[in-house]
Amino acid sequence: MATETARRKTGNAAEAAALRYLLDAGLEPVAANANYRGGELDLVMLDGTVLVFVEVRYRKSRAFGGGFASVDFAKRRKLVHAAQLFLLSHKQYAHAPCRFDVVEASGDANAPTLDWLQDAFRADDVS
Repeated sequence: MATETARRKTGNAAEAAALRYLLDAGLEPVAANANYRGGELDLVMLDGTVLVFVEVRYRKSRAFGGGFASVDFAKRRKLVHAAQLFLLSHKQYAHAPCRFDVVEASGDANAPTLDWLQDAFRADDVS
């Protein structure tokens, strides 16, 4: 239980750092930690008129491919499914162009190094 709590705290710190980073880059927040059956969207933001679904992945080190590599086919499929459910429940974005980004956080969880991969994958890639 203590490990789960520590992992959640680390994940929350990484997500907060990623949110600040994306806000500084000019994105606007729409939702955070949007939970749907089978998946969660860490951050949903607007980049101009584009709705961006952001997956934040923290890894203490970049060994074994780091955070980007951890967003495998199964994870991408869950994210696309959660995004579809988000769009169904938020009709105002139903016709907005969408993209999937990944923010990799590494190092110190309280002051992580962040790398932002825009358009990390496409919904069509997991169909």
